[in-house]
Amino acid sequence: MDPALGPPEKMAERHDELTPMMRQYHDLCARYDDAIVLFQVGDFYETFCGAAERTARLLEIALTSREDSTGEYPMAGIPIDNAESYIQTLLESGYRVAVADQVEEPGESSGVVERAVTRVITPGTLTEDELLASDDNNFVAAVARGNGSATGPDDDSGLALALLDVSTGDFLATSSTSSEAIADEVSRFDPSEAVLGPDAPPDLFPERCMVTPFEAAAFDRDHAGETVSRYFRNPDALLASDAEIRACGALLSYAEYVRGGEHEGERDATLDGDCDETETDGDRDELETDSDGARLEYITHLTRYDPREYLLLDAVALRSLELFEPRAVTGSEDATLVGVLDETACALGGRKLRDWIRRPLLEPARIESRLDAVEELTAGVQRREELHDLLRDVYDLERLIGRISRERANARDLRSLRETLAVVPDIRDRLSGVECERLRELHADLDPLVDVRELIEGAIVTDPPIEITEGGIIAEGYDDDLDALRTTARDGKRWIDDLKERERERTGVGSLKVGYNSVHGYYIEVTNPNLEAVPDDYERRQTLKNSERFVTPELKAREDEIVGAEERADEREYELFCDVRRDIAEEVERVQGLAEALATLDALVSLATVAAQYDYCRPEMLERGGRSGGSGPDGDASLEIDIEGGRHPVVERTQESFVPNDARLTDDRRLAVITGPNMSGKSTYMRQVAQIVLLAQVGSFVPARSARLTPVDRIFTRVGASDDIAGGRSTFMVEMDELATILREADGRSLVLLDEVGRGTSTADGLAIARAIIEHIHDQVGATTLFATHHHPLTELADDLETAFTLHFEVGQEDEEVVFHHEVVPGAATGSYGVEVATAAGVPEPVVERSRELVDGAAGDDPSRGDTAGERDANVTDDSAVTGPATADGGDIPTDVAAELRTLDLAHLTPVEALTELDRLKRLLEE
Repeated sequence: MDPALGPPEKMAERHDELTPMMRQYHDLCARYDDAIVLFQVGDFYETFCGAAERTARLLEIALTSREDSTGEYPMAGIPIDNAESYIQTLLESGYRVAVADQVEEPGESSGVVERAVTRVITPGTLTEDELLASDDNNFVAAVARGNGSATGPDDDSGLALALLDVSTGDFLATSSTSSEAIADEVSRFDPSEAVLGPDAPPDLFPERCMVTPFEAAAFDRDHAGETVSRYFRNPDALLASDAEIRACGALLSYAEYVRGGEHEGERDATLDGDCDETETDGDRDELETDSDGARLEYITHLTRYDPREYLLLDAVALRSLELFEPRAVTGSEDATLVGVLDETACALGGRKLRDWIRRPLLEPARIESRLDAVEELTAGVQRREELHDLLRDVYDLERLIGRISRERANARDLRSLRETLAVVPDIRDRLSGVECERLRELHADLDPLVDVRELIEGAIVTDPPIEITEGGIIAEGYDDDLDALRTTARDGKRWIDDLKERERERTGVGSLKVGYNSVHGYYIEVTNPNLEAVPDDYERRQTLKNSERFVTPELKAREDEIVGAEERADEREYELFCDVRRDIAEEVERVQGLAEALATLDALVSLATVAAQYDYCRPEMLERGGRSGGSGPDGDASLEIDIEGGRHPVVERTQESFVPNDARLTDDRRLAVITGPNMSGKSTYMRQVAQIVLLAQVGSFVPARSARLTPVDRIFTRVGASDDIAGGRSTFMVEMDELATILREADGRSLVLLDEVGRGTSTADGLAIARAIIEHIHDQVGATTLFATHHHPLTELADDLETAFTLHFEVGQEDEEVVFHHEVVPGAATGSYGVEVATAAGVPEPVVERSRELVDGAAGDDPSRGDTAGERDANVTDDSAVTGPATADGGDIPTDVAAELRTLDLAHLTPVEALTELDRLKRLLEE
């Protein structure tokens, strides 16, 4: 076990002999044994024993020691005022952190100061702005099976996923009978942390996601149902299955647990779920009261969704299309789809835009609603720019109200809320008179919360200090009692200010001073040469090197009056501030409703800004009807993608010039075989088609002259080479795994991008695999497909398959150098220009020349290849039609093997079975 976690063994051995403070530390470590306990001692958070040695190394802080009657213990501490940066390092090192604060003032305790864990900080439950890496959602997930009950199985065998952003209160739930579908949703939302129920598969989450053990009892159906019921009235009506109830209930329990602040034994009583059968109603009520005390008031909405309601994007597609992260290690962080679309003015809008990209729509009516709003904002330049400027003054209301509800907000947070509410009327004014329904709805939803704004304006000073316990935060005139205390303190200080002049006149000592310090209070200071002039009523208070300090009975009385008034005023201010904060917390749903409206408006303004600035067009969204003809199995899944002058939204922003291209895929032209040399633009073209489709389903205008699009249910990609060395998978195996997923899950409503399938093995194997896959997609899957390849014999598929056709990227040669036109045209390419591309890439000349010799030699050995470099591959295609497919060494496939290939029933072979057959036939050739 990690020595930094759990109760220190040295302390455990002599637990009863430990000092009360060290015993307190030991017991907290035992209770929170999965986290490093930061234990408040004065102005520092301390760790001891193994935790101290570990934190000292990780945080590069001094390792000291603390001694008591039982021995000497290593100790390391961090300052409380700067704790966040150290906590961040511990989180990045894979640790959870339990913060144990002093929950009573040292002067109020007769013994050791009471400490309790007030929060458990984990990667998925961060709420502090200093620790949250970005404005995007930071989710913690829970997964549960329907039959994963701690008390016994039921007939609900689905797998459920719940997702919660503890900082904003966003709460989502879904389920599926397919673990692959749940894995896709995990990829979509990319949680930072996960808690797993009994029998939940742990391999759903990527390595960077921390998987946290949590009590199995929290996933119990009855206990989870009770937990959800405390937040939402009827879990059975809100959620679709027992699995979803288990996942949501356990996740809420975990969120309550990390909030901390529970009394000893309360957590165990809450989670055990098997109370004594003889308990009284009073006992049950007490347990429920304890549970209610842990309730997170700002979690007010639970959105249950079906993954099939949105365009599905698995981890491969998210990565290939570079929606959120660039593929290139050295590329710009903004070279992503969200990077070029995000012109949002506030954190709320940025988060909303990311969610839209993460979950594009399927229903044309919902898409059109967004498009209507984007179109009106695009046309109204002045309105759009004024809204953007106003939205800059909007703070992150979701996280603000979360901190307010958790009682962790300070006075500046309340002022930030007030500043946001102050601009809402102006935003409403700019939306007056809008025509489209979506913008009219937003205008109605923009509740200015006048009562909340007036409360903050009346209660909180304009520029409050950060600390909320030291006064100076409540405005004059808000509370009569506070004003009276302040008047007493001010009057006393004016009396003090006048005292110096009175005493100088009375004593004749011109250098006499009146001062104050926190230890000795108010004093009169007289230098040593003037001590003979000190009156008899002066009482000595402090002796300094060159002077003496005195106090008079009258000064002492005034001091008690002033200090007492100031202390009572500070206490009163804190009470008033907490009252104001609680009053605002009661309006959490109204604040969240306003936040949702502002977020949506900001995202729409961002899409309109990009559309206007970069010449995007409104796509025409088509209803999905019956496929007219076509051999795919989904006869009701008609798809049309008709793009004129399409551009890649990311690449066009990073290059000086970009060549637009058309794309037309219909029922009778749904499988495009695309050829052309490397660097000609095949991969860019395929990705731009997919990104234009995705953008349209987000509700965005698209980079094209025009676009007619039918919504697709799912986008699959097999683009680019990658391997999984740690997982023991080669590049080819990764490719085959991804292809197997596509063949298994794609259908007639899918868009499939395939780039260079079969290149990870021999030419013969790769060619055979590629052809078999394309035939299967055409005949059995029926998906709309873009297939880029260097296997030029595959262009004959356009003749063999009813809905297949060929495209290629044209290139030219000038002075023996290849020139890329980046323009796609009908037909097959005349060559791959591999040697020429190598030259352009700067491969040394001797290597290039040798390559040309080898290519020319191969052409000389085969009379059919004695042609120009631009014609070689085309002739191979013609020749193969006569002699049969070519083997990797240039020979013909023997007749018996060719016959076996022709008789293979590829439509009914799994990918693994196909590979097995190919391996057998390859061995026959080698023999």
